Amino acid sequence: MFSENLKTLRKQKGFTQEELAARLNVVRQTVSKWEKGLSVPDADLLTRLSEILEVPVSTLLGSAIPDDEEPDEIAAQLARINEQLAVKNRRSRRIWRIVAIILIAVVIVNLLLFAVGVIAFDKFEVTGSNSDRETSYIETITEE
Repeated sequence: MFSENLKTLRKQKGFTQEELAARLNVVRQTVSKWEKGLSVPDADLLTRLSEILEVPVSTLLGSAIPDDEEPDEIAAQLARINEQLAVKNRRSRRIWRIVAIILIAVVIVNLLLFAVGVIAFDKFEVTGSNSDRETSYIETITEE
């Protein structure tokens, strides 16, 4: 049971065999032998192991500790998260496409209105020249 509990607790804490060995001042192969059930630590190392893994010694030596989650369960959760992100990305792309289409339509309408305005302005005929209009305006002011 010790070997299984050690491996489970080490993984739950996120330690590699090498990291745990460094904290205990032993070589990685020693931790590997413990996890394979080929050897066991002495009392001092067992106490230090319990401190590092933050569990009582009785937990290390007791019955098997179940893994928090099965790999299939984690994979299912990751698949759900992935699908939610994909839906969100599709929705976001759709919104940006609609915004782009609306902006392009507004630009085209403004260009058409500008073109119609230029054509209408060119067709508009002004009678007389600017100097004739200025002269008649000045004459009107001086007569009063």
